[in-house]
Amino acid sequence: MAERPGTAVGAPGAAPQLCWFEEVRKDDVALVGGKCSSLGELIHAGVRVPPGFALTTHGYARFMHESGVSGEIPGMLAGLDHDDLERLETASRAIRDMIESRPFSWELEDAIAEYYRRLSVRCMVPAVPVAVRSSATAEDLPGASFAGQQDTYLWIRGVDDVLHHARRCISSLFTARAIAYRLRMGFPHEEVALSVGFQKMANSYTAGVMFTLHPANGDRSVIVIDSNFGFGESVVSGEVTPDHFVVNKVTLDILERTICSKEITYTVDSRTQKSVKIETPFERQTVQSLIDEEIVELARMGKAIERHYGRPMDIEWAVDKDLPAGGNIFILQARPETVWSGKRQAEPAAVPKAASAMDFILASLLAGKKVS
Repeated sequence: MAERPGTAVGAPGAAPQLCWFEEVRKDDVALVGGKCSSLGELIHAGVRVPPGFALTTHGYARFMHESGVSGEIPGMLAGLDHDDLERLETASRAIRDMIESRPFSWELEDAIAEYYRRLSVRCMVPAVPVAVRSSATAEDLPGASFAGQQDTYLWIRGVDDVLHHARRCISSLFTARAIAYRLRMGFPHEEVALSVGFQKMANSYTAGVMFTLHPANGDRSVIVIDSNFGFGESVVSGEVTPDHFVVNKVTLDILERTICSKEITYTVDSRTQKSVKIETPFERQTVQSLIDEEIVELARMGKAIERHYGRPMDIEWAVDKDLPAGGNIFILQARPETVWSGKRQAEPAAVPKAASAMDFILASLLAGKKVS
């Protein structure tokens, strides 16, 4: 087997500091965090995922040690209280500035650059645009809700920008919000390591989120999809009221569709090649952002992901406008749903364990639920 650049940076047999997504599975959270391990698991499950690689927690620890940051942070966090917002903000700003100003070692920097070069060759795109995503070891886990505590940066191109935004991801482990959350939950700061994922950007025509249950009431018989034009950042951040679709999980019929006025779109500035937020053209704001065939295909993918994990899932997805229909819907990340999953599921009617789809539909009808 050929040596993977960066995998054994340092002494032979050392813990991997970089790896491709397909080299990890869901049990590798301690190595690459929740997001990246989930992406590797999806690839192994046959789900369409944009390729990428990760700076592992060993790579993170090496940077923190070699840059001198790890020795300075404990003193800067000593005595903080999760309710003291002013001190939290001051400490956070100082820690983040320190992390972002410290360079990677030449050896680790070269290894990241080589992986990025190989990803560009693999995608056949010079300086391929990537999403640089934080992937913390305590996020996206059942019983914890750390998801979203760290940052993601979209449409990053070129080695220098990739390295810069990797440090910004690492520093986002120490936002005031993230520090306060760990203090409140009793998670020691030194035990929450970080991985950084570098994932090829889907040039999204439409993107959004999907739940394999109803996030408002926990109904597991439906799949709920929210979408907007452009990158999914506008949906995830709540900056726009997205289009809303409810799909029957058994029949894949679209039960509800709510088309909203979508004033904001995240897209690429063709001149600067950066992700920008623009006002959606007026004539496009009330146009349905997903066609019905895409809604059904997304629901089908959501069912497959839920079946693979054996639990309701919270999924981010995108429709790539550079690829033909039938192969242009990608899953960007998937995490266990944490709000309703732990609650006792109420059965609408007694249905045998080995019930068929028709048994489920009949039971739902008897309970007064719409199924088609």
